Amino acid sequence: MTSTAAATGTRSTVRTWFITGATSGIGRALTTAALGRGDNVTVLARRTEQFSDLATEHAERVLLIDTDVRDAESVGAAVQRTLDRFGRIDVVANNAGFGVFGAVEEASDAQARAIFDTNVFGVLNVLRATLPVLRKQRSGHLLQGSSYYGQTAHPGVGMLAATKYAVEGLTDALVGEVAPLGIKVTLVEPGPTATAFLSNLDVAATDSDYDQTVREVQRAIGALPAEAFNAPERVATAILAAVDAEQPPLRLATGSAAARDMRAALQARLDELDTWAEVTNAVDTPAA
Repeated sequence: MTSTAAATGTRSTVRTWFITGATSGIGRALTTAALGRGDNVTVLARRTEQFSDLATEHAERVLLIDTDVRDAESVGAAVQRTLDRFGRIDVVANNAGFGVFGAVEEASDAQARAIFDTNVFGVLNVLRATLPVLRKQRSGHLLQGSSYYGQTAHPGVGMLAATKYAVEGLTDALVGEVAPLGIKVTLVEPGPTATAFLSNLDVAATDSDYDQTVREVQRAIGALPAEAFNAPERVATAILAAVDAEQPPLRLATGSAAARDMRAALQARLDELDTWAEVTNAVDTPAA
């Protein structure tokens, strides 16, 4: 079904969404958009009392569950409650995550483990809990929350990029594993977006040796104008278009800045492969 059909109200079925990290930003916008078009939504967040307005307005179509994606048992219980309430799951928005800012060396072991626990192992907890349902249905769409930092990085975002690269790697394998089972997969790669993400960053302790790199990036980000950040509602609209598509993309960049930076990173990799092709190919074992 095309996004045009959905927009004109001709979509014949009601979907059930399972959305993590829905407290604010893209998760909140996606929740509101899905409910606005008549779908059912299970909202997973650490504190769902912030959704009392949606629970009142869409009482029959929204299920609020306080859940920490790091807790596999609680995620599994949320899946069961969703099935008890709505009978199925059609779209899983694996959206929970946060960022750590600082040089790779500056990030403490505790900070590195904490971001991987949520951004990678939390993603795996959601996949392990929902995939048995989607496999049984032989249908469904996984929306893997990544970032343009899943394809590129710069000083200060090493820990965040490491988690997003990990999600992209496991998803590249996952898509081939579940395609024969009727399950679609899309990596959502937002560029700068007007959310609480930056204000909620965990910041590493600083070392002056990184002032000319990491701190310069920090200042540059702080100097960006408001128009450099995309509205979460526009990102949600792009995600809905992918979900409605007959053949959704494996990767969905949102915003021209994301596309530009990822294109530059990919081109640089291709150029380096070409530059070093002679050395690379010389490693091959000569034919007998």
